[in-house]
Amino acid sequence: MSDVRTCPTCGAKAKYKVKEGLETFTAVQDEEAFKKIGQMKKAMEKFKAKAEALEKELNQLKSQQ
Repeated sequence: MSDVRTCPTCGAKAKYKVKEGLETFTAVQDEEAFKKIGQMKKAMEKFKAKAEALEKELNQLKSQQ
C-alpha cells in the first residue's frame, strides 16, 4: 500500500518508499489521484480487518471440532 507524504524537496504530495535503506519520493500528479489513493487505502484497511476477523472465526471453528 502506498504511503503518501509531502516531499521534503518540492513540498508536493508523493508516494514514499524505503528500499535497501534508500528513501524515494515519487510525485503524485494531481489532487484527484491523491484523493483516490486515500480512498483506496481506507477501503483496503476495512477489507483487511474483515479478513482478519473471518480468519479468527475460522480458527475458532476448527479448534471446536
